[in-house]
Amino acid sequence: MIYEDEKDYLMRMIKEMVRVLFSLLLGKQYTQVDVAPENKYSVSGTDLDDLKKMIDCGKINEAENLLLENLNYNHKEELAAAVLFYEYISRQEESFLEAHEYSLEEAMDGLKQIVKNSGYEEFFPQ
Repeated sequence: MIYEDEKDYLMRMIKEMVRVLFSLLLGKQYTQVDVAPENKYSVSGTDLDDLKKMIDCGKINEAENLLLENLNYNHKEELAAAVLFYEYISRQEESFLEAHEYSLEEAMDGLKQIVKNSGYEEFFPQ
């Protein structure tokens, strides 16, 4: 279990990384609202909505594995879907994440992997 101030810090960092990555990838500002239905994002044919449903069912690790195994780091819309995936995870209750063997630290690590593999490291110094 992480302390409240550490949890708040991780949530703020994830939110900021999502905002910056979304802007870099798609050239538009991201605000924390669900993406409109006409803006369907997917990763190799798997809709972001399907990945979110897996999260809601507690299959967080399985959804993340599916995402990362199929992610094309050269396709900006797929990267945007991955960023939105981690943003969605970060909005889940800590108790829900713990119950399904996941954590905000893992979400942060996933975002860092996306940053590294997509070539945006210069925008997120360690």
